[in-house]
Amino acid sequence: MKRRLYTLDVFTTKEFAGNPLAVITDGDGLSNAAMQAIAREMNLSETVFVQRPSNNRALARLRIFTTTHELPLAGHPVIGTWFLLAELGVVPAAEGMVHVLQQTGAGILPVEISFHAGRPARVTMTQKAALFKKAAVNRAALAKGLGIAASDFDPRLPLEYVSTGVFNLMVPLRSRKSLEKIHLNMRSLAQTIARNATLAYCFVQEGSSRVHSRGMVPWGSGEDAATGSAAGSLGAYLTKYGRLSRGETLSITQGVEMGRPSEIHVSVQTERGKLVPRVSGSAVRILEATIEA
Repeated sequence: MKRRLYTLDVFTTKEFAGNPLAVITDGDGLSNAAMQAIAREMNLSETVFVQRPSNNRALARLRIFTTTHELPLAGHPVIGTWFLLAELGVVPAAEGMVHVLQQTGAGILPVEISFHAGRPARVTMTQKAALFKKAAVNRAALAKGLGIAASDFDPRLPLEYVSTGVFNLMVPLRSRKSLEKIHLNMRSLAQTIARNATLAYCFVQEGSSRVHSRGMVPWGSGEDAATGSAAGSLGAYLTKYGRLSRGETLSITQGVEMGRPSEIHVSVQTERGKLVPRVSGSAVRILEATIEA
């Protein structure tokens, strides 16, 4: 059966930047094994399969696969998929903001699509309330996994696991120089964090509202050009430690060292005493094709 396949660059307004994503828009009827095989074939950090929702509150169900396993939620797949669905008319165009609900492995979550002149301009996802878990991480082992010195860690902030859908390790560094010299030892990083986190999100904060980051992954590509789930976790983490004000927009630049610069925007609100991030960005459609599956 021929199925529609699209690729997009996400968290960017320029082609060949940001984080690549593959989307199968007619994913109904595919087995888990078939979806996993297609994601492995795409060989990108994530591939999304759009399906009819089992909950009638949602407009669509998103199944998100890495090359090795399914994820309950991830940022750039959500942003890119809904940008595409808005371009394809699945989300009716209306000047200003359109609100929809999506079904994900993390539950029914809201998405907002901002339109300008009849075209999608930005997608905003509300993530789950942040969960924090103390990171009993050996700093020397983590430094080895990242190819840096233990002295490169910023002593003013803790290492901490944070989840707004999936857990990631927040790794504060002293300077842009520390960030730039990261040289991943994938096996060592996997041994240090793999049971607790999807990736090590290394960052340097410059002022209250600007961050430079790198998402170091102990599987697959080794580095992620833009990580929406980790960006949301970082926003909640910085808010928790008084480094970001509630409602303030945090701009995160990621992927520069890979030659794929990305721009992610995060704001954090308090709901029922918990920190809830909103992550937004744009996308660019790159390819349209069919795949036999």
